[in-house]
Amino acid sequence: MAASRGHGEKVLIVDDNEANRELLSELLTAEGYLMVCVANGSQALEQIRSGSIDLALLDAGMPRPSGFEICQSMKTNAETRLIPVVLLTSLNTEGDRIRGIMCGADDFLTKPVNKHELLARVYSLLRLKQFTDELDNAESVLFSLALTIEAKDPYTEGHCDRLARYSVALAEKLGLPEDLLIAVRRGGLIHDIGKLAVPERILLKPGPLDPEERRIMEQHTIIGERICAPLRSFRNVLPIIRHHHEKWDGSGYPDGLKGEEIPLTARILQITDIYDALTTARPYRQALPVPEALAIMREEAARGWWDQSLLNEFETRVLERAFPVGSRVS
Repeated sequence: MAASRGHGEKVLIVDDNEANRELLSELLTAEGYLMVCVANGSQALEQIRSGSIDLALLDAGMPRPSGFEICQSMKTNAETRLIPVVLLTSLNTEGDRIRGIMCGADDFLTKPVNKHELLARVYSLLRLKQFTDELDNAESVLFSLALTIEAKDPYTEGHCDRLARYSVALAEKLGLPEDLLIAVRRGGLIHDIGKLAVPERILLKPGPLDPEERRIMEQHTIIGERICAPLRSFRNVLPIIRHHHEKWDGSGYPDGLKGEEIPLTARILQITDIYDALTTARPYRQALPVPEALAIMREEAARGWWDQSLLNEFETRVLERAFPVGSRVS
């Protein structure tokens, strides 16, 4: 006899036919899965909102909300969109499947359900979800590590969160696609993760760094890229981590990139990083008023440090009150 495939994963069955619910529940319970069975869409949505469902088997033809509608609701919600959904249908038309695909369904089963096909589909989708959950956990660890760096210095509290919000606002104004909006948000949160490798005596030194200390500090962009490189979902974040200290005239680090050689997402982070630094209180000065901070940024752009056109766009956003002063952000 084959070994049980399930390891206590919770499967939601939604079908207005009691006999169907009982049959599916019996088959999956025997394989080691935990079952939650409901008779209509409203009950299904309550279970889904509970946050404890690993996979949903939805009868596509239920009275409203139908399986199609529940699926679409799940896939448009950031908190539930990664839960695998299998639509159960007695119809096998092309239009039915196209509608299911448009709703975001992960798979389809035609009634009457074949036992072996059902178990294979459920096992495969739950295995894929396990990989996704592990990826989410890895990302969460990175974000937590990034916050430990920020926590070492009370004057940088909230810096990463502000940077993420500022960068996304500027990227949206520039019309960047969704994948790059996600990248700049993540970049704002973990751009300095490589500072985990920088000794605290250097990281928190109140005065100027000597040449050797500066060399060590400048390695944090390379180290940060190396830390995040194994995560394929971070491929658009890596250029931000590595290049957010480059300068328009080529005088930055680590690669001395010039002008548009610097990735746009990294340039976005540069601008917002400077703004937040200037408008947030530091041990050696008070937070600067917004007009004074922008004046300094314009002077630095004139020296060839920053992308002037990008700074102009950023200043427009500031004047539109898209960004609050950093020191006032909770």
